[in-house]
Amino acid sequence: MDVATIDERLLSHPGATKAFHERWGWMVYWVGGKQFACEFTAKRDAKQPYAGRHLLSLKCDPNRILALRAEYPDAILPGYYSDGRTWISIDLDCDLPGELVLDLCDMSYELVVAKLPKRARPV
Repeated sequence: MDVATIDERLLSHPGATKAFHERWGWMVYWVGGKQFACEFTAKRDAKQPYAGRHLLSLKCDPNRILALRAEYPDAILPGYYSDGRTWISIDLDCDLPGELVLDLCDMSYELVVAKLPKRARPV
């Protein structure tokens, strides 16, 4: 899926910002001071199955993770460098339905915002 389309969708949410994380080499998306997405290419020497893949990591409903991973085993992986019970990493070079990826972007934002204190939630 086109990274520009994903970027546009992630930033379309109220209060969403992005910043390049120099040390990691990742683009990180934030809301209310909390990360809700990141886009990056895993290093070639990273552990399998992540090595060299162009990934989008998102928070995900734990009740959906197993079904998504079963349906798309080569494209949706446990979250890279995150809790695999609540995060997924999507291989952006795999052929996933675009609407699915965008819906997962929306879900990630909504899950993170729901956990923010009310005073920190965007209007």
